[in-house]
Parts: sequence; C-alpha cells; structure tokens
Amino acid sequence: MSPFHPPSELPDELENTLVSVGRRTDAERLVDRLGALGWTVAVAESLTGGLVAASIVAVSGASRVLRGGVVAYATDVKASLLGVDETLLSAHGPVHPRVARQMAEGVRRVLGHEGVPADIGIATTGIAGPVSADGQPVGTVHLAVSTPLGSRVESLQLEGDRDGIRAESAARALRLALDAL
Repeated sequence: MSPFHPPSELPDELENTLVSVGRRTDAERLVDRLGALGWTVAVAESLTGGLVAASIVAVSGASRVLRGGVVAYATDVKASLLGVDETLLSAHGPVHPRVARQMAEGVRRVLGHEGVPADIGIATTGIAGPVSADGQPVGTVHLAVSTPLGSRVESLQLEGDRDGIRAESAARALRLALDAL
C-alpha cells in the first residue's frame, strides 16, 4: 500500500493541517501572540529611535495590538513624558537598567486607553556610538519589558557599528517581549 494518497483521499486530519510558508519573524510571532491574548503593546525607545515600533508596524494586523510608540531620545523627555525618576536620571544618566524599566512601565501608562494601561510595554536605552557622551562603553544597552505581572530588564554589551548595535537592540527587545508572554 502506498503512503501517498490523492488529494481527494486525504485523511480528515491532514485536510485541516496548516502549512508553514517559512520562518516567521519575531515581530510576526509577537503580533500573533498578543492578538491571541487580546493584549496591546506600547513601545518607548531611545537608542533604537523607532526601530522596534517599525518592526511591529511592518506586520500585517499590527493595528490590532500596537497602541503606539514614543521616541524619548532626550533625557528630559524620559522624565516628563514617561515618568522616569529625575533623581535616577541625575544620579546615573539615561543609560541604566532602572531607566529602561521605568520607561517600559511609563509607556504602558502613557499609551493606555481610558485609564487602562497597555498590557505590555517595551523599552530600549543605550549607547550606539560611535562615541559615548557619558563614559559608558559604546554598545551598552538596557532593554525592558513590563507586563501586568511585573517587569524584566536585560542588560547587554553589544559589539559593532552604530547601525548594527541599534538593529541588534531592536531584535533583542522583540525577543524579550516574546519571552515575557
């Protein structure tokens, strides 16, 4: 007996099998997962300058889950718009793990709807180079994800040029968000 069947004779379970068209990106997986949960996401970016939000927007159906993004490049914007503690910023500068966490928590609040925060906040801060203004090494990056269950920060020391550090930071931020779900 041949293991192959003409399409008209396929067992029912095979007729309902989904066929993958290739490897899905982390942004596609994130949008799908958020959609399945009925959750929304908000993004606060410094060193990535909108790359994380752009990656999400590139996915068909992103409008179901993305509340928006804030490019808080200037230190004072992190405080005034996202609610990052000014004492923390004065003491440690904008490239610090707690700054990333507060940015992620703040963007959930700021981009929520009718007093309800976005379900997940993603934040990036760091130094892409080519030089460091505050003495920390180029490639120092702090990523954060905040959900109703708490916040998580990942600190990295990346190698490469400015574009490479920014791209890798955005990719890692999406993976961190996926891991939080």
